[in-house]
Amino acid sequence: MFKRRIPRSTLAQVGRSLWPRGGWLRAVRYVVYRIRRLPDPAYKISRGIAAGVFVSFTPFFGLHFLIAAALAWIMGGNMLAALLATFSGNPITFPIIAGISVELGNRLLGNANSLPLPEVFNAFSRVSIEIWFNLRAVFTSDPVRWSDMGLFFRDVFLPYLVGGIIPGVIAGVAAYMVSRPIIAAYQKARIKKMKERFAKRRQLAELRKPVGEESKI
Repeated sequence: MFKRRIPRSTLAQVGRSLWPRGGWLRAVRYVVYRIRRLPDPAYKISRGIAAGVFVSFTPFFGLHFLIAAALAWIMGGNMLAALLATFSGNPITFPIIAGISVELGNRLLGNANSLPLPEVFNAFSRVSIEIWFNLRAVFTSDPVRWSDMGLFFRDVFLPYLVGGIIPGVIAGVAAYMVSRPIIAAYQKARIKKMKERFAKRRQLAELRKPVGEESKI
């Protein structure tokens, strides 16, 4: 019922993931708008933002929403803000995040030979295909193979996981420090405007009262 009349091609779906409708600027504006409308105090919203930004530096693709929400709950932050903040990891920023995380992780683990960034993305593609075929093999007679998983874990996943902790914490703390005063100032200004609107409406209501009504009361 809610499906598209003309399904998108694979190429169109990939293009939409790289460039959303309206462009990334519109997507960022939407995320900022939703965060500004959250009812929680500024510190809770900022904690959620910090959790979402930190999770974006982890290699758990496909689980970022779940991990960000759980981390925000542990930190006492706003879970919806955490989900929205995971969009800090997107096709534009992921190459930078992956490059920094894998390179730093290899240095911390003492790996002399690190994979170039294009090979890192190829490794993600290969292991994703391997997982898909193995899941399909459960319902067919095809053999299950994990030849790429071991190399992926050693050369990509582990360095990415270890190397993403430090920049993730730095980015999360920076996001918290920047967003909290901005959100607090916005909430104060919004409350002030709401009070001014309420006062004007009350004043207009008083002026519209019939003459002599107050004296009767």
